Amino acid sequence: MSQINQQIKSFKATAFHNGKFVPVSDESLKGQWSVVFFYPADFTFVCPTELGDLADNYAEFQKLGVEIYSVSTDTHFTHKAWHDSSETIGKIRYPMVGDPTGTIARNFDVMIESEGLADRGTFVIDPQGRIQIVEITAGGIGRDASELLRKVKAAQYVANHPGEVCPAKWKEGDATLAPSLDLVGKI
Repeated sequence: MSQINQQIKSFKATAFHNGKFVPVSDESLKGQWSVVFFYPADFTFVCPTELGDLADNYAEFQKLGVEIYSVSTDTHFTHKAWHDSSETIGKIRYPMVGDPTGTIARNFDVMIESEGLADRGTFVIDPQGRIQIVEITAGGIGRDASELLRKVKAAQYVANHPGEVCPAKWKEGDATLAPSLDLVGKI
């Protein structure tokens, strides 16, 4: 079953955020756009490149009113240790959520049960707590924050402009489409 337009499931967790341990729940995501960014594990190889890329683009997400939540099955204590020991991870200003029980990963259907780790799953959630974008990649394939930023902008545009859709490669300011009988067979 598709997760698109599904309400996120209830969860409670602890995150390492700006030098503190803070509670995070499904309710934390409501009322704003959110990106929930699952990755397999701290102290690995592809993961820090992705999280560093998000950190480098975090201000752009914030300008759009988007909060990023990185999530792995590590604990919030491990997130702090990684943050304190890695120059790349030390740049992170978004919440790093610990999911040692795998509850959140299972809620989003990205848990690799045999390994106790999460797949590389990206979820864009609207202010009502509904999933608007899902992307899951194989473990060896890193994601690109600028492409995610483009998708978030498209999701926000569509949400704010009923009756319009964003075509392939759409970028902010580009023309959109208004689906109608007149367009059938003309694109």
